[in-house]
Order: sequence, then C-alpha cells, then structure tokens
Amino acid sequence: MSLIKLIEFDVLGDERGQLVVLEAMKNVPFEIKRVYYLTGTKAGVPRGFHAHKELVQVAVCVSGKCLMIMDDGVKKEKVWMSSPSQGVLIDRMMWHEMHEFSADCVLLVIASELYDENDYIRSYADFVGMINNE
Repeated sequence: MSLIKLIEFDVLGDERGQLVVLEAMKNVPFEIKRVYYLTGTKAGVPRGFHAHKELVQVAVCVSGKCLMIMDDGVKKEKVWMSSPSQGVLIDRMMWHEMHEFSADCVLLVIASELYDENDYIRSYADFVGMINNE
C-alpha cells in the first residue's frame, strides 16, 4: 500500500481561466479548521520534519513545485507536488518533509484542527518509538 494518498480536485473553468474548489467533507475528507500556506521558502531550506498525533492535513501546491516525503516509520515515499488540482493527504502519525521548493512555490495546507503544539512529534526517534508501541 502506498504512503502517498493523492486527492484529485476537479478543475472548473472556461476561456476566462480555471477554478479549483476545496470543500470540507466532500473532496477534503474532514472538517476544515485551519488553513495556512508556505511561500518565499529559501533555496535549499527544507520544511516539515515532524508528525502529528491526531491532526490530518491536505497539502496543495497552488504554484510552483516542491518534493514531499512521506514516512510511516517503516518506509518512505516521495512525490513531486506541482499541480493546483492535486492534494496530498497527510494523515495522523505520518512523518512528512518538504524539499526542493521552487522560487515561486506556494504550498497551501488545510488542517482538521487548530494549531496545538502538544500534537506535534518533532523528534524522529520519538516518532518511530510511538509507531512501534501502537
């Protein structure tokens, strides 16, 4: 089973341009409580390097591209994010990293919960230990 869970969003539009709609409990599989985005990421500076105990997210690269690495504590998989009509589901207890951001990258993230520092697992060793104890 693949660690990468892609969500394809319908692209609507006409000669004026395109429209992509993200809707809670429809094409986003949870109630949306928080939205944030990464932009202006410096060359060679990766982001992420954590997992969440309960939080579920969908990441969408609305402009540019970046490399997403998903890691369940046993195996790792990579996917290039470069389409505003495709999202990557970041499930609970999934270590994730983002690398190789293009200069024009805007990475939008939709979250199932409000920010809670206690939900973060920031040590990879702690993450693997928690996975092995589940």
